[in-house]
Amino acid sequence: MTAIFRRELGSYFSSPIGYIFLAAFYVFSGFYFFVGSLLQKSADLTYVFSSLFPVVLFLIPILTMRLLSEERRHKTDQALLTAPISLTALVLGKFLSAVAVYGMALSVTLVYGVVIEALSATDWVLLFGNFIALLLLGMALISIGLFISSLTESQIIAAIGGFSVALLLLLVDAVRSVFSSPLIAGVIDAVSFYDRYSTFTVGIFDFSNVVFFFSVCVVFLFLTVRVFDKRRWG
Repeated sequence: MTAIFRRELGSYFSSPIGYIFLAAFYVFSGFYFFVGSLLQKSADLTYVFSSLFPVVLFLIPILTMRLLSEERRHKTDQALLTAPISLTALVLGKFLSAVAVYGMALSVTLVYGVVIEALSATDWVLLFGNFIALLLLGMALISIGLFISSLTESQIIAAIGGFSVALLLLLVDAVRSVFSSPLIAGVIDAVSFYDRYSTFTVGIFDFSNVVFFFSVCVVFLFLTVRVFDKRRWG
């Protein structure tokens, strides 16, 4: 797993993808920090973290689109399937490499905390809570993107699939008011990424939300392993 992790992490920065992802995240988060905190002379970073939700939704597919689709396109997946490593280790190595790059992007939010501390006082407990929430959200989305990438050899199709999931997650919350059925509303509440994420941004730490995001990771990583397992014996 370590070898896969190192190889994938290096590949992000031997191509423009890693730099594009980091630059885009830094630009959007920097803009929201300037508008929501510096311009308002506020020590509250809630606006920054709330605004980053759709940004993360649509940037994650850039990070995951090549993880497995590129292996299929270059036919190097056969070498991986016959390598003396478990499929679980293979998938986890690729997953963790994307999480590592995503973590590099998130680290800028800690810098914002230092800047606020120099000007006023930072609520570090709330900041770390938001950081963990954004990390959990990203991990769940990365696992979904990794699964989509395992289904195709086209990076473009994998990216479109990831963007479609992002749009669906936004629409789920947008159409909630359309349904009058308490059952449907309850289902939407249960699967809403935004509701579970937004509770963190206002300082509420609900362990069930942590379990939810981890469960999404486990389910989609398991499905990705099953895709590879099917191809190994298919």
